[in-house]
Amino acid sequence: MENQLKFHLGLNVSDISQTVKFYEKLFNQPPKKVKKDYAKFELENPGLVISFIESKANVRDDFGHLGFRVNSAEELKQKKESVRDLIEIKLEEENTACCYARQDKFWINDPDGYEWEVYHFIEDVGQNDPKYSASPCC
Repeated sequence: MENQLKFHLGLNVSDISQTVKFYEKLFNQPPKKVKKDYAKFELENPGLVISFIESKANVRDDFGHLGFRVNSAEELKQKKESVRDLIEIKLEEENTACCYARQDKFWINDPDGYEWEVYHFIEDVGQNDPKYSASPCC
């Protein structure tokens, strides 16, 4: 019996096969379960169960973003290199103040446009960079 609590997230997607291809690359592992209109990945680090339900009518373009924090600058570099040839990196940022924290990060989008931020937290800061003041950063 597993004792670790895990966060669960369910997202509507328009094409389950394209979604599976994307997340296999991002998570570097196959899904735990795949059906014709459903897929589930179970991650140990971070502890996450993420499900995808094919429901094109329910995909929204105003969702916001998802993300995960890595533990070091080296881990961020390794993650970026592992996806660089597989997934288009939309934006790379270094030493940016977003969410009142100094961070290095990169951004990618899944096949439905869900935006993922992969970042390394450096330190808390007192203000956001102006470009994040009016954006849905966090």
